[in-house]
Amino acid sequence: MRHFVSVADLTREDVLHLFEVAAELKTRRKAGDLATPLAGRSIALIFEKPSLRTRVTFEVGAVQLGGRAVYLMASEIGLGTREAVSDVARNLSLWVDGIVARVNSHETVLTLARHATVPVFNALSDREHPCQALADYFTLWERGLDLARIHAAWIGDGNNVCHSFLLMGALLGSRLTAACPAGYGPAPEVLALVRRLGGRVEVTPDPRAAATGADVLYTDVWTSMGQEAEQARRREVFREYQLSDALVRCARPTAVVMHCLPAHRGEEITDSVLDGPQSIVLDQAENRLHAQKAVIKEFVGER
Repeated sequence: MRHFVSVADLTREDVLHLFEVAAELKTRRKAGDLATPLAGRSIALIFEKPSLRTRVTFEVGAVQLGGRAVYLMASEIGLGTREAVSDVARNLSLWVDGIVARVNSHETVLTLARHATVPVFNALSDREHPCQALADYFTLWERGLDLARIHAAWIGDGNNVCHSFLLMGALLGSRLTAACPAGYGPAPEVLALVRRLGGRVEVTPDPRAAATGADVLYTDVWTSMGQEAEQARRREVFREYQLSDALVRCARPTAVVMHCLPAHRGEEITDSVLDGPQSIVLDQAENRLHAQKAVIKEFVGER
């Protein structure tokens, strides 16, 4: 049994295999040829934070694979308050074949993984968003990009999505740059892990320098869930980090623009870039379904 709590839980070979599986499932779905490796199996979705893409893609993905998903809101469980996280993990393991957890604290998903006897999937924590990174790089891979040769630039907050994006890039050999204001860069321990995985990563306060010659430009909201009290201050700090037409022109003419969504239009990204010809944002969103189906199939359906 294996968990998918962090990108670092995978190897390069694992990632490339999941890409192949996701591509096959995507092709079969579009052809109307449905695979049912989850027949008779169920997954539990524990969500302490709201979601559009994550909930729909996991729930629909399970159904498309012939299984079912049980959605559990934070108020229904009370992780760590009404009931210990370890007890939740042990009980759910008696009834379901996998646990998807979208949680406030990364320690919560780690505790679930320590005590569960079924695979646990991190659907977002304050440290990582590995399922998003898998879909992101699958989107680049299916476009035919050589992931070991691309220069991927992150522009903005060094948050959980940034962490997983850098870690996945490290596994795949990409050259990585993160442009973040001082004090808002990726966590030092994550950067150390990126380098241990063989990643080539540079952190700079200069968004134009990061974007220059890049093949991929990625941004995310400046204020994540739970940081609402910091919104005004963050808008000022990140003012120079907007992914605009001018910044996109610094990149290669063939560069693609990525965003994990939801987007705060007019803040971290302009409408003209988000909806422009270089944006592959909706491809990323679609591929959350296929990439996560690949994970469920390989971790749950093949058990």
